[in-house]
This record gives sequence, structure tokens and C-alpha cells, in this order.
Amino acid sequence: MGIVVFGGGAWGRALAFAFGHRTPTKIVSRQDLSAALLPLNKSLVLKGHGLITQCSLKEGLEASLGVVAISVQHLRAWFEQAHLPPKMPVLMACKGIEIGGKFVSQIAQEFIAPENLCYLAGPSFAHDVSASLPCALALHASNPNLAQTYAKAFPSFMRAYVQEDIIGGEIAGAYKNVIAIAAGVCDGLELGQSAKASLLSRGLVEMCRFGTHFGGKAQTFLGLSGAGDLFLSANSTLSRNYRVGLGLAKHQPLEEILNALGEVAEGVKTTQAIVQIAQREQIYTPIATELQALLEGKNPLASMDALLKR
Repeated sequence: MGIVVFGGGAWGRALAFAFGHRTPTKIVSRQDLSAALLPLNKSLVLKGHGLITQCSLKEGLEASLGVVAISVQHLRAWFEQAHLPPKMPVLMACKGIEIGGKFVSQIAQEFIAPENLCYLAGPSFAHDVSASLPCALALHASNPNLAQTYAKAFPSFMRAYVQEDIIGGEIAGAYKNVIAIAAGVCDGLELGQSAKASLLSRGLVEMCRFGTHFGGKAQTFLGLSGAGDLFLSANSTLSRNYRVGLGLAKHQPLEEILNALGEVAEGVKTTQAIVQIAQREQIYTPIATELQALLEGKNPLASMDALLKR
């Protein structure tokens, strides 16, 4: 078997669909490590190639290339259960920061050799990928040959650029979810396009400040991994994080919003993690800090007012 995608959510299924154009690809569901039984969406039927199928973990571990699309807050526990071979090439396709302050790369490197890891970033909705719509992505890795291997595995409608800035790429991908929630609040409160533009531009500055503190390159935050992914996630109801913000603006309880989504909105827990890290490292993160207060029950208008008066 060529490629196995670990994670049967919308993003995992979309990636399996994409890689299946060129390479035999299967899915292992996180919910059942021994035998993946969840039905797949019909949109994953490839013309002339049949349905992307699911397989057991045992079969998945025999694949030449692995792709991990697991929610970040479940990532460590999944690695501990899955027991991937340390030398297995793995593309990390999840975006977020673990509660407690660990980045995806830090978690992954506890289980997989760094030279066998690659990190996916950039603007890409599962809906668009499953519909074979064009997009450009970034693959961050310390091993350029591995990154090129994954880049060549993508179908023609997905262009992958190889880059080295691992920490910058993953922080950009995680932080944009936080700003996307704030953007949803802004639109939900009908504050106007001028306010939205101000929020996104200052959000981009904030994520860059946070990322460069840990060695990320400013250029990364201005490219696909940062600005590109931010503009996508902060402007569409296809973004789960954006929809969280819309719900908060309507004073809906957070638990009710998350239950209605049906999929994980990584930005909720990532906001908490960023605020924890910012306090520890003394990094100025006004949007993330105010958003955390909003997630804890603060009035949305009061939060926006506080940002304007800071």
C-alpha cells in the first residue's frame, strides 16, 4: 500500500481523496485503531478509481508514507496507542497547539525521528479539496527530499511548495484559527468591513510576533502558511472556527456551538494554549487574550471595545 491517512474526519477523507489520484491510499479512523468501520462520504469516489477504503491499523502501518490528520488535543494519546514505526515517513496535517503549550512538532518528535517528519500548511478547505478545486500549500520539513516526495504525491490541482521553517509554518497554521474565531465575532456583530480589515491585519502582526519569538521567519507569516490560510479561514462559513465566532456573537453557549459543528474547531483550545504560552513567555497577544476571555463568557461587544481601547 502506498499512502495511509490516519484520521477519518472531513480533512482526513479529503486528503485521502487527493492522494488517491496518484497513489493507492487508505484511511485508518482514530475512533477505532483496530478496525476502521466508519462509512465514507460519497464525494470521495474517484472517477475510474473506485472508493477510498478504510483499513485496520495493522494494515496501515505497512504503508510507504503516512499522513496524520488527528485533532491536536488527541494527538499525543493517539501516538501512544498507534505505535507507528519511528522511521515511518509521516506528514503531519493537523493545525493547533496542545493545552499545556506543546507544538505539533514537539509532540510528533517524541514518537517519530525528526528527519522523517513533514508538516502541511496553507489555505485548503476539505470541501474544496474533495471537489478537486485548485489550491496551493506549503510543506515544511528539515528533510527537503522527504518534503519533495510528499509534494509529488499530491494531485495536479494541488501545488505544494517545499519550505524549511517548521515552527513558523505550524504556529501560523494554529494561530490563524484563533484569528478566524475573532473574525467570525466581528462579522456576527456586523461591525463592518473596515473593522474586519483592521482585525485581520493586526491579527497577522500578532501571530508573526508570537511565531518569531520561537524562531519562525517573518516571511512565513506573509505567505501561504500565514496570510493565505488566515484570509481563507477568517472569511468563510466553511471554516469551523469562523462559525464558532458567529455563534459567540449571537450569545450562543460555546458548548452548544461546538456540538452543532459536528467536527473539531481547533481554535478554541489553541486560544487557551496560546494565552498560556504568552503569559509564560511574556509575549504581547491582545487578540488571543481577549478572545480567551470571550470564550470564557465575556460579552462580545465588551471584548471588541476592549481591543479598540487598548
